Amino acid sequence: MNKVLILGAGLVVKPMVEFLLERDYRVMIATTTKAKADRMIKGHPNGSSMTWSADDVSTLEKLVNEHNIVVSFLPYSYHVRVAKTCIRFSKPLVTTSYVQTEMQALDEEAKKAGVLLLNEMGLDPGIDHMTAMKIIDHIHNRNGKVEQFYSLCGALPAPEAADNPVKYKFSWSPKGVIMASNNNALYLKKGQKVFIKPVDLFKDRFSYDFPGMGNLEIYPNRDSISYIDIYGIPEAVTMYRGTFRYKGWCETLDAMKMLNMIDDTPKKDYSGMSYAGFLAEQAGILTGDLKKAVAEKLGISEEAIPVKSLEFLGFFSYELLEYSITTPFEITSSRMISRMSLSADERDMVVMQHIFLASWADGKKEVIKSSMLDFGSPSTNTAVARTVALPAAIAVKMILEKKINLSGVYRPVIPEIYNPVINELKTFGIEMAEQFGLPESEMIQ
Repeated sequence: MNKVLILGAGLVVKPMVEFLLERDYRVMIATTTKAKADRMIKGHPNGSSMTWSADDVSTLEKLVNEHNIVVSFLPYSYHVRVAKTCIRFSKPLVTTSYVQTEMQALDEEAKKAGVLLLNEMGLDPGIDHMTAMKIIDHIHNRNGKVEQFYSLCGALPAPEAADNPVKYKFSWSPKGVIMASNNNALYLKKGQKVFIKPVDLFKDRFSYDFPGMGNLEIYPNRDSISYIDIYGIPEAVTMYRGTFRYKGWCETLDAMKMLNMIDDTPKKDYSGMSYAGFLAEQAGILTGDLKKAVAEKLGISEEAIPVKSLEFLGFFSYELLEYSITTPFEITSSRMISRMSLSADERDMVVMQHIFLASWADGKKEVIKSSMLDFGSPSTNTAVARTVALPAAIAVKMILEKKINLSGVYRPVIPEIYNPVINELKTFGIEMAEQFGLPESEMIQ
């Protein structure tokens, strides 16, 4: 019986555990939160768990050696250590994280060892790559060119659950969501490279009318230009990867940046300070009429969304912080998580949209759209958990069944990976609706 080692028991792991146990694989979850793992296993005889810290290298080596395949849901900074261990013991690795430079550097070593290190097997990155490459290959196989490509994705509360001023609730890696707001961005638009500094990330936004959802806001997602090579579309004059949000998130996070609320350094002692005192100190203003002072500093009305968001989160209150030595990021992110988590009776959703402008040898042009809207809930599985974990789970099954016979560092951008995964995802109701032959007016301007 094949044995699968899962490292970590975060919010998106449960659908993979269920998938593998239902197919009679043995599953070991090694995590700092054993109780969470046990709730996922639900007493299944093929499931087991243990308390383990990612810094315990000797136990990691023992576990990797004892299992047929490893799945890492650890923070991305640990993936390279896990990958090196997998190479040492000739065991394949699956992650849902972006390929870091240090991971890519293991490509030759992994090939020599005959080991597959399959990354970006989740939602974004993951399903976005696979469904994009399906259409890119369709265009190229007919001697067409991809002139422009927008790939947009967001994990959001369902409309009825978006009931706070920020219009957001956390259904996955909460601190990762907030930490990503400190990224810069790079994209190509009509032949021009556009670089966005972290301070301006949420200012560079536009609206898009997604069917059934109305207008959603979009801001750029990391380095889009690198995907010109990854997707094999050197002909593209526009390459943009973006993140969907309801109106409220971008304005609020932009204000928090201006008020220095999500800095991850430096650490200091906040003992005895109130939330209002914290906000005033970070913003460099007095605590008198704090709401008015914050609005003036931001150059907006006291009725504006960012001010209402800060009030909803309790940053104008004199409630004392429960911290000693920490960072502004930890204080702000923890407060957001405590006030903005999806409850068990609320739905989340995943929204994905690809838009291509294809040109053909006869001079004609065509807009192609591919879109997905998926709902879930914490009482079963959230949409984000399903769409992150199930592609990775399917890949695990394919590797163990010898249906993927590769070695080295990979993303799911080749047909032998993306076609069977896309097809199996359809059995779970996860699929893109594709529209061909649309006029150029359907392209984002």
